[in-house]
Order: sequence, then structure tokens, then C-alpha cells
Amino acid sequence: MIKKKGLSVKQREDLLRTLKARFEKNMSRHKGLEWAEVQATPADVRKLGGALFGDRRYGRVFVFHNGADSYYAGRGFRGSLKV
Repeated sequence: MIKKKGLSVKQREDLLRTLKARFEKNMSRHKGLEWAEVQATPADVRKLGGALFGDRRYGRVFVFHNGADSYYAGRGFRGSLKV
């Protein structure tokens, strides 16, 4: 059984503030798009854990859809542990 973790209200606000700042800093990548449009991910998709993600390869952008759990399950992280 997978236990879902959530963000506190403060963590969510901090994350959205950071994402908005990054979005606005890189407006040349988002021509014709406003932050309000980005922030309005559909509630029914969010409720199901769905996610859109993109990948830039070969001079093109590929957009995919998958459940967020599935997308992140295949991602790893690097770290070290000194004993």
C-alpha cells in the first residue's frame, strides 16, 4: 500500500511562489502564456494524480501524459552515505 505524502499549506505556497518566479524569469520560453493559465492545472486531473510532462530532444519538445506516481516511480536520485 502506497502512502501518499502531501505538502503543508506553507510548503505549497512556497513552492508555487518559487515556480512563479522561475516562470517569470524565463518568459522567453513561455511566449503567449500567462502564469494564471499555468497555475490553473484541471482539478479532475489533479484529483486523479495525472501529470503532463515534457522532454526536449532532437530540437523538438515531446509532451507525455502519465500518472504522477508512475512518472516519478521511474526516476531515481543520487546521494551518498558516509558511515
